[in-house]
Amino acid sequence: MDMSGSQRIEASREAVYAGLNDVDVLRQCIPGCDSIEKLSDTEMAAKVTLKIGPVKASFTGKVTLSDLDPPNGYTITGEGSGGIAGFAKGGARVTLEPDGEATILHYTVTADIGGKIAQLGSRLIDGTAKKLAGDFFATFGEIVSGGRPVEPEPDPSEPEKKGWLGKLIG
Repeated sequence: MDMSGSQRIEASREAVYAGLNDVDVLRQCIPGCDSIEKLSDTEMAAKVTLKIGPVKASFTGKVTLSDLDPPNGYTITGEGSGGIAGFAKGGARVTLEPDGEATILHYTVTADIGGKIAQLGSRLIDGTAKKLAGDFFATFGEIVSGGRPVEPEPDPSEPEKKGWLGKLIG
């Protein structure tokens, strides 16, 4: 699968580049992101749960950044395994172009998938990929341009309050 596109983000190129490297920002933007952890300046580990057609799977994987050219862009490569559902691996070239006070983010993605997910058909997979990319960039644009505050990672030492009862007593 190959996909490319551009997104105008109402923030400086430096702010967009910083957001693309901030795990708290990425955690909020990546659809289905369960966790993301920075392993080094160029490596991250993530767990994402996605529903593609009738298949829902949790993927664990590693992402590596290369060809770093701050604040102009980088190359991102990664692979993830979803167990019986299959695997995904691929990469993207991301470039940032200043446009007045805003930034145009250009991306070119290549991806390979295998296993049960690959049997769903390219139209369903391509449609889902485009929707996920759209969701990511809409949320990313809001956060980086100041439309939404970045939520810090929850403190694991505090108990998580769930449901209406947790909100009521929390």
